[in-house]
Amino acid sequence: MKLSEGVEWGLHCTSVLASLPTKATLPTKALAEYHGVSETYLSKHLQALTRGGIIESVPGPRGGYRLARPATEITLLDVVEAIDGPEPAFRCTEIRQQGPCAIESSAYHLPCTIHVAMARAEKLWRNELRAQTIADIVAQLDDRVPQRVQHLAEKWLSEHVRTASEKA
Repeated sequence: MKLSEGVEWGLHCTSVLASLPTKATLPTKALAEYHGVSETYLSKHLQALTRGGIIESVPGPRGGYRLARPATEITLLDVVEAIDGPEPAFRCTEIRQQGPCAIESSAYHLPCTIHVAMARAEKLWRNELRAQTIADIVAQLDDRVPQRVQHLAEKWLSEHVRTASEKA
């Protein structure tokens, strides 16, 4: 299975937004610069995250993006599905019912064993992503990100964060 690059970008952006003060935002341009990615391409993924209820867009000169709900309520699966959609990774096309050994379709009353195995694996994978929140990811950063990088990130973010108006 291969997730789109947008999933990685979405997870990173959501994690950064989770570290902002309440009501603070970052514009697309800053998020793209912070991650060294294309602003245009990132914008499409941020829109998908907005449609998925993960983040919200705050309009105006002090606007940008922020989380739409607490990081403790946003799972990794929420982000994956907002970017790549909820469709299963494996789609069984019943090729066992094709070719020279195929018989009438009514004879295939049990599900394909390959389909069953893939569905079981996907269920486990989705359950694992559903069990992890963005807050869990952010909580692990102290142990996994060198302090020097943390200080650089804090300084950079403090220079780019926007305080949204109270009406937003």
